[in-house]
Amino acid sequence: MADISGKTALVTGAGQGIGRGIALRLARDGANVALIDINDDGISKVAGEIEALGRRATTFVADVGDRSAVAAAIDHTEKTLGGFDIIVNNAGIAQVRAIADVTPEEVARIYRINFEGILWGVQLAAAKFIERKQKGKIINACSIAGHEGYAMLGIYSSTKFAVRALTQAAAKEYASQGITVNAYCPGVVGTGMWELIDSEFSKLTGAPKGETYNKFVNGIALGRAETPDDVACLVSWFAGPDSDYVTGQSILIDGGIVYR
Repeated sequence: MADISGKTALVTGAGQGIGRGIALRLARDGANVALIDINDDGISKVAGEIEALGRRATTFVADVGDRSAVAAAIDHTEKTLGGFDIIVNNAGIAQVRAIADVTPEEVARIYRINFEGILWGVQLAAAKFIERKQKGKIINACSIAGHEGYAMLGIYSSTKFAVRALTQAAAKEYASQGITVNAYCPGVVGTGMWELIDSEFSKLTGAPKGETYNKFVNGIALGRAETPDDVACLVSWFAGPDSDYVTGQSILIDGGIVYR
């Protein structure tokens, strides 16, 4: 259990799934949490859960692909919760499409959210840490698909490879400021995103619903699907002091699917 008592964390895509799991874990470990999402419904509920744990929470509706919205979210976090120590750039979308069929609009959309959303989070969080004359923790959402490209997930995989490269470069650029930059790489997590991936594979390949998901789960060495709490454990470690000497790493947490 990381000791991040009194720290302030911002989590994007915090209204459901992995983002909700991360936000709740950081709160259990002592942080006050700003919850960012593109709509208010989910984050309002998560805020109530965090407050029930005795922590402070605030919500902010923002599209992470909009740099000015990310800047406003960081400013809101600092002003409302009285600090800014940790950012978890978690928001992202999936896309199941053959490379032959992907359109310019689809490419632009997934890169805007999965890559630019993290880029602006890294850039603006680092600027805020430096302005505040303090160290900071930047934690990015990568994936097993950032270590190995997957058929029918080619463009999605490429966004995650880009996140891994950005994480390494940012770690090098900001190390002298006492800012660490790392990423977490989940596998098959039983959330709405994987329900969407399974459904889209079903449409494209004719596989019965559930078959693609089960095929991936059956390939996990530890024998079960991943949960948001599994991911949140690693993120909490990144957020806490035990990881202070770790930077530029994109760590696989997948139960045994991809080995590096």
